[in-house]
Amino acid sequence: METAKNHFFSDMSVMLGRSMRHIFRSMDTIFTVCITPIAMMLLFVYVFGGAIQAGTDNYVNFLLPGILLMAIASGVAYVAYRLFLDKQRGIIERFHSMPIARSTVLWGHVLTSVVSNVISVVVIILVALIMGFRSSAGVLSWLAVAGILVLFTLALTWVAAIAGLSAKTVEGASAFSYPLIFLPFISSAFVPTETMPSVVRVFAENQPVTSIVETIRALLSSQPVGHHIWVALAWCLGIMIVAYLFAVRAYKRNAA
Repeated sequence: METAKNHFFSDMSVMLGRSMRHIFRSMDTIFTVCITPIAMMLLFVYVFGGAIQAGTDNYVNFLLPGILLMAIASGVAYVAYRLFLDKQRGIIERFHSMPIARSTVLWGHVLTSVVSNVISVVVIILVALIMGFRSSAGVLSWLAVAGILVLFTLALTWVAAIAGLSAKTVEGASAFSYPLIFLPFISSAFVPTETMPSVVRVFAENQPVTSIVETIRALLSSQPVGHHIWVALAWCLGIMIVAYLFAVRAYKRNAA
């Protein structure tokens, strides 16, 4: 039993290292995941910030949670892209012909998504600090923020795995992320939902991004999180569990 477990983790580390090398060798990946969200943050703070009534003197603090979610939504698209390429080129079948645990091929991509998105989130927070972001949150609050962001990353990563394993073209594998990147714009990420028309407001207040943004915003400002944290956790866990089941089914179908 112990030998099998060690073998699994050894295979997992190899798959994780393989996927991470692809990340660091691809400059367009780094540009999209880190630079684009930072450019969005600069644009909203220094160009649109003065015209947006967010009810706060520090718009960077208000904006940052939504930017982090956009970065993650952008980053997970590469999971779908790389899984599609592995499937198309027959690399998954080649790995399955080797004496390795089959599930590690899929988990290697998933863990790479978590690690790469953690790196991009840290970079964006550092830039936000330079722009004036300040937080009174303690260690536990920061750990809670990290936990929610990791859950959100895992949820979207499993959705990306479904797209990558099911798509017929590389464009189809990557296109799923566009609605996810757009979703924060129809939430409380950039403006309070109170300023929106009634129909848009109903949608904005009842979609997952708003509850996640409100939870992170409250934690970073040391405010009560209220019911938002439970709604956010329910969304993340629900999406992750359902997407995981469908992703595993798609993976097994490709491996058959």
